[in-house]
Amino acid sequence: MSAVMDGAAKPARKRRSQRADDLPVRIGGLEYARTASTPSRVLGFDQSLIWVCVALLAWGLVMVYSASIALPDNPRFARYSPTFFAMRHALWIGLSFAAALLAFQVRMDWWEKMAPWLFVLSLALLIAVLLPHVGTVVNGARRWISLGPINFQPSELAKIAVLLYAADYMVRKMDVKERFFRAVLPMGVAVGVVGLLLLAQPDMGAFLVIAVIAMGILFLGGVNARMFFLIALVLAVAFAMMIWASPWRRERIFAYLDPFSEDHALGKGYQLSHALIAIGRGEIFGVGLGGSIEKLHWLPEAHTDFLTAIIGEEFGLVGIVCVIFLFMWLTRRIMHIGRQAIALDRVFSGLVAQGIGLWLGFQAFINIGVNLGALPTKGLTLPFMSYGGSAIMANLVAIAIVLRVDVENRQLMRGRRA
Repeated sequence: MSAVMDGAAKPARKRRSQRADDLPVRIGGLEYARTASTPSRVLGFDQSLIWVCVALLAWGLVMVYSASIALPDNPRFARYSPTFFAMRHALWIGLSFAAALLAFQVRMDWWEKMAPWLFVLSLALLIAVLLPHVGTVVNGARRWISLGPINFQPSELAKIAVLLYAADYMVRKMDVKERFFRAVLPMGVAVGVVGLLLLAQPDMGAFLVIAVIAMGILFLGGVNARMFFLIALVLAVAFAMMIWASPWRRERIFAYLDPFSEDHALGKGYQLSHALIAIGRGEIFGVGLGGSIEKLHWLPEAHTDFLTAIIGEEFGLVGIVCVIFLFMWLTRRIMHIGRQAIALDRVFSGLVAQGIGLWLGFQAFINIGVNLGALPTKGLTLPFMSYGGSAIMANLVAIAIVLRVDVENRQLMRGRRA
């Protein structure tokens, strides 16, 4: 009798041991799945994340075409065809998919190894863009390097490079993260150098995004709370001083506070006032695709920084809510993939994924807030949707890195199951 009981107890102990070794990892939705019971179809790749990105890209392509179709009527764009910007945007999407496919093939340990060198490369390009006959000036800003028929914006590469460098830095400095000068000051100097180069272009919007990425990774990496809030206070004071020291930035703030005033309506408040008019015309359901009036040379940069306003005019409040929902879902899913990597003790991969989630979510928040008049005007595009080749490529490469993190998470789960 005891032998029978011992024989039955052994499989039970074995099953308990197997359950104890399982890792509770979020696969998707609201539930946590244990790796040993996870079906193989779940261990492929995150198809829903890909389809949300494809939906944003497709909608953005349609809106870029709608917002730019009347631009050839402007003498400044007279030599372009009505489909010029839409075709270039589609070409950049194709090139960006190819770059993302290549980035997806790269293992995360290689990204970790190359993070410092990518950061140095981004610094070199940010310096190069300031050199005469190298950087291209557009609307008074020197932010692009001309590569024949296309222009490349080094600040977009800098976002990825700083993100990878910050994640790698936090992994290397885990043992001294309670000490300010040894843990945080070197990273602060690196971000400060990038910021000075971006302000020389000038591109304060990109600097703001990079600062938020670095701060977010410091926070997620476990930096002491008092140290974190001290750095945040220093950054807030620094940005306030930048605004106060620049007359045209101060004027933007005053225009934001009262865009329809006589002093600002035809000056720094012109874009914001017409963006608000566009959104007001859209009301709940919009005036219909292609029916925008503000894109007819009233709202400048309608296909780039103020594409959200055209979405609001043509699709109404419903369209803007859909855009917000898609970006909220995208950010939430990316953050879950990062948490999953950290649960599997892959700290660098987890910080990179969560940093990408912060980047895309924050930039979308700023762009939508500017278009709705909730934030001062800032030259930041809407990720995946606005016209801009370098930005689209950076966004898709970032998503490819997130998918690589997710695939490696699932491969590790399969290995434990085996």
